[in-house]
Amino acid sequence: KPQHMRLPLRDRNSTSLCSKRTKYVSKLTLGSYPHMLGFEQLERLLERSAKSGNEGYPPYNIEQTSEVSYRITLAVAGFCEEDLAITVEDRQLVIRGRQGDDCDGRVFLHRGIAARQFQRMFVLADGVDVGEAVMENGLLHVDLSRSRPETVVQTINIKKG
Repeated sequence: KPQHMRLPLRDRNSTSLCSKRTKYVSKLTLGSYPHMLGFEQLERLLERSAKSGNEGYPPYNIEQTSEVSYRITLAVAGFCEEDLAITVEDRQLVIRGRQGDDCDGRVFLHRGIAARQFQRMFVLADGVDVGEAVMENGLLHVDLSRSRPETVVQTINIKKG
């Protein structure tokens, strides 16, 4: 049975929310489709990625560089290779950045370039592998490739019961 959520609608001529109108949107679960078996993990992945930190730092791009490859580019100006860590944990690509405090006795009158840390996570589908990572001009490029799945036809014997 679909779950329902109440979402406020925006007026077409305004950027404010309309308080008098409400639209009901169905939240479909994979349990709503009994012929789709074994996809519970996908539903959990979608929920986990929706809940993960959606802050905007650092900004990133995702490009499709060929039919079977992708490139994630993060703007990491001020970070060096030693400040960054890239790992794959439970089918998630995790990119972390942590800058050391390199003040060296300097006195800042204004510090607008913050030395802040970050963590970006990307959920990887089965068959997507992380290739190389390259740092150039303040951009971190992480290349991904997707292997083509084999077409498998399996015949199941029926035993007499």
